[in-house]
Amino acid sequence: MALDRIALSDFRNHAATELSGTARFNLLVGENGAGKTNVLEALSLLSPGRGLRRAALADMVRAGSQVGFTVAAGLKQDGEPVRLGTYCENAHPGRRRVRINGSDTNATALGEWLAITWLTPAMDGLFTGPAADRRRFVDRMALALDPAHASHAARYEAALRERNRLLSDRRDPESGWLDAIEAQMVQHGGALMTGRARLIETLMARLAAMPAEPFARPAITYAPGAPDSPDGLSQALYEGRSKDRLAQRTLSGPHRDELEVIHAAKRVPAAQSSTGEQKAMLVAITLAHAGLAAQGRAGILLLDEVAAHLDPVRRAALFDQLRGSGAQVWITGTEPSPFDTILSEAAIWRIANGEVQRL
Repeated sequence: MALDRIALSDFRNHAATELSGTARFNLLVGENGAGKTNVLEALSLLSPGRGLRRAALADMVRAGSQVGFTVAAGLKQDGEPVRLGTYCENAHPGRRRVRINGSDTNATALGEWLAITWLTPAMDGLFTGPAADRRRFVDRMALALDPAHASHAARYEAALRERNRLLSDRRDPESGWLDAIEAQMVQHGGALMTGRARLIETLMARLAAMPAEPFARPAITYAPGAPDSPDGLSQALYEGRSKDRLAQRTLSGPHRDELEVIHAAKRVPAAQSSTGEQKAMLVAITLAHAGLAAQGRAGILLLDEVAAHLDPVRRAALFDQLRGSGAQVWITGTEPSPFDTILSEAAIWRIANGEVQRL
């Protein structure tokens, strides 16, 4: 299964762009600022969530557009075409809509057809940055195992915001309101923790089967921010009400989870490893995850400027492992030369000023 006939309308600097005749490897080349990453961002919107830049919808609309943006793609599945699309109208700038085969649905439904993940330069500081970034990274990967994971995450976050609002109110919140909200947090938070733990267990098994070189093999651990059972989470929320009231926020729960990563060979935390080692471990995790989507859905991997900082040996190893992943791969670069070993099997487009030319 793979995406084909991708169309962008009034998206970022793309007025009207179409890419068809795709392959396992799809290479977008052009100067910095040409619009390569914009294509990857558009593809990332064919999954639940806010896309690889987490940008506001209004910022994705091309300057001067009178209607808003549209992203559409065809999915080839056993000879049966599936039409996927998402759009945002200027009349409703904060609302993203989704259509599958012409019928309106929600963004969560996209996860039933596609498992999309990405690696961008902005993620190079993942191990040293805020824990929230690592939680989002884990949740995005967990979608490959369970499309409903995004719905659990969204509903838990909504319940968490409501609980925090009640806790920060000058009036004491009614116990019944907190009971109802915490019940939602337990239901969806429990599913969230289960999905994260299952993902980490699966990833560790795949990482153990991968070669230790040339990408540094990481050891990853899921550290829950609350008891990882529904009863335990419920009790923690109930017993923490007084302390949370003083802090005016919820101090325990899956929103406090952490992804702990160490360099397996050196037994050094990823945050204390060199920049190159951190990048290598991030690539290793991405490669381990790339094959998880091969469970009845199309796996799509978006790699932004991934080859720029890899030596020829690591580039060759990256492409070899991607060949066996089962995922359709989209890669950006300023020129074709770093991709010599895959040019013969890749679909290639040159992008300039938001316009696309097939090479």
